[in-house]
Amino acid sequence: MSRIGKQPVELPDKVDVNLDEKEITVSGPMGDMCKEIHESLTLEVEEDQLKVKMKEDNKETRALQGMMRSIIDSMIEGVTEGFTRELEMKGVGYSASLQGNSIKLEVGYSHPVFIDAPGNIEFEIENGTDIKVKGTDKQLVGDVAARIRSVREPEPYKGKGIRYKGENIRRKEGKTAAATTE
Repeated sequence: MSRIGKQPVELPDKVDVNLDEKEITVSGPMGDMCKEIHESLTLEVEEDQLKVKMKEDNKETRALQGMMRSIIDSMIEGVTEGFTRELEMKGVGYSASLQGNSIKLEVGYSHPVFIDAPGNIEFEIENGTDIKVKGTDKQLVGDVAARIRSVREPEPYKGKGIRYKGENIRRKEGKTAAATTE
């Protein structure tokens, strides 16, 4: 049995949960989020807890139960506190700036790269090289941060590129001069 799926999800006082037959809506101080419920699962609200129940017990449904419970828990955390992903840029001349609702990256190409903020994603720039991606949807925040990182991934020889804050890049040794005299 799924251990994660069996655990109830705690509902804070600031969060409102609305259940339809096929959809759950979570509202909080940071915004609203909706998610479709799989047909083999049901949701029940008891006092200040939400439980994910299975209609039938099989391997696939147990996996869906745990996944749905984790998604709902992330939705509640997103509408109360929000999610943040931090990136840093290393390299001579690398910089980032805000251009309205998008971010402009100068990372050594002959042209600047623009990335738009989808949904309720917000960008913050510190020192011109530190980027913060903020939002209520955990998956969308991670996806946008990965898209920014993929513009110029860190390379292993000099360590230049865009990386997650605290990410460790394995450095390689460069070529050594094989100047042997015969």
